[in-house]
Amino acid sequence: MKHPSEATLALQAGGDLRGLARWRTQRHLRGCEQCREEMARFAKALRAAADLAETPEIPWGRLAAEMKANIRLGLAAGECVRPGEPAWRETRLFTGARAAVALASVAALLVTGLVLERPAPAPGPVATADDGLVVQATAKGIQIGKGGQALRLNNPDGLKPEDRVLYAPDAEGSMRARYVDPDSGYVTINSVYVE
Repeated sequence: MKHPSEATLALQAGGDLRGLARWRTQRHLRGCEQCREEMARFAKALRAAADLAETPEIPWGRLAAEMKANIRLGLAAGECVRPGEPAWRETRLFTGARAAVALASVAALLVTGLVLERPAPAPGPVATADDGLVVQATAKGIQIGKGGQALRLNNPDGLKPEDRVLYAPDAEGSMRARYVDPDSGYVTINSVYVE
């Protein structure tokens, strides 16, 4: 004979077991004294828990008011024993070391901004192939050349400083120039490779 689990007996004792499980458990309890005793212990524990749940009413509003009064009293007592130094808000903000740190921070910020806004110079030769081909960036674009001859991909003449050309050389001997074309508004990418 298989006995119901403790969880099933606890649910039966509380009246929370439903359907087929309830019918099977009741049928088993008719013939099993051990399970009836176990279920009776669960029912007794449920009654004891219900009795404990009935606690006297606690005046939460009065307790909250007392806590606020105690906090105010503590703050007032702290003010009585505080040294005679002025509060931080009452001192002058930019005095001595504070002024030096603030000015140094502003100066560092300005120098960093100037360095980051300065356009980077165009890179020189990037790669030279075994047969003498050279890929490089020039003032007007990127080119691949050998000896006195070169094939150059020029950037448009109307580029403003804010339309910076971004050069991207790589280790395999190629160079890429990228910019926003002022006439069309499209991003233009020129690439030259050495093999």
